[in-house]
Amino acid sequence: MSEYVLKTSNLSKHFKNQIALNKVNLSIQKGSIYGFIGQNGAGKSTFIRIVSGLAKPTSGEIELFGDGEEKELIKARKRLGAMIEGPALYPNLTAYENLEAHRLLKGIPGKECVEQTLQLVGLMDTGKKKTKNFSLGMKQRLGIAITLLGDPEFLILDEPINGLDPMGVVEIRELLKRLNQEYGITILISSHILSELHLLATHYGIIHKGHLLEQLTAEDLHKKCQQFLHIKVNNPEKAATVIETKLSTSVFEVLPDGAIKLFDYVDTPGKVSSIIVNEGLIIEEFMPMGHDLESYFLERIGGIQHG
Repeated sequence: MSEYVLKTSNLSKHFKNQIALNKVNLSIQKGSIYGFIGQNGAGKSTFIRIVSGLAKPTSGEIELFGDGEEKELIKARKRLGAMIEGPALYPNLTAYENLEAHRLLKGIPGKECVEQTLQLVGLMDTGKKKTKNFSLGMKQRLGIAITLLGDPEFLILDEPINGLDPMGVVEIRELLKRLNQEYGITILISSHILSELHLLATHYGIIHKGHLLEQLTAEDLHKKCQQFLHIKVNNPEKAATVIETKLSTSVFEVLPDGAIKLFDYVDTPGKVSSIIVNEGLIIEEFMPMGHDLESYFLERIGGIQHG
């Protein structure tokens, strides 16, 4: 069995005057929550539509659950659920009636799954309330419930938190965590809101103007975005000893040029500078540095824009 639920090789999509996807090589490990990050128009929805079978690529290959042949892909797509460009709801039906209608459309036997799914997404108590009167967060949860009919192993969600209020965002986040951790569902979630995805995703892919710029784990991203104190003094060897003994930390790095990256005491820089000066060292450079998640993303897409 493949360790990847999805792999693409040189996946491209061309329209008349536009390249929507340009040789995208992307892989999603089984059991992960993959945050697919990009601005509006970056190619996220085009990619998702191709993977879901709603559009055809111009060139390139797709593997789902290790299968890449066209006939096998059709079978493999039955193992995924997708919500693209908002949930498809019947506004004059209740949550139960919406799920029942989609169950029948999908040919799923037995009504038991309807109540079970409503319970799972927290919509069992909506009763006779029509979905046109639901909040946006409730509509998104119902949309996710529809994708869960048929017990998919892989869930694809296109901008599911876009436009939600803070409470709605939290509800969707906690639901997706539960689906992943308790039910083992692999999730691809696209968004341009990196600050929210970092609370959820285990892996990331950054796409810009059809190019996949980077794939990285949550741990990789944390390291790249870690804050630190940048310190340059006249004697870096002595400074390293002072930091280790006087500040009781080894969480620092001496770079080849003698600069020191101190990952502790970021919130108390005055304590660090006073100890260094008291030990007779001359400070040449001293400043907090490092990216937050948003600035890292902006730097990455800026690199392709101006490169």
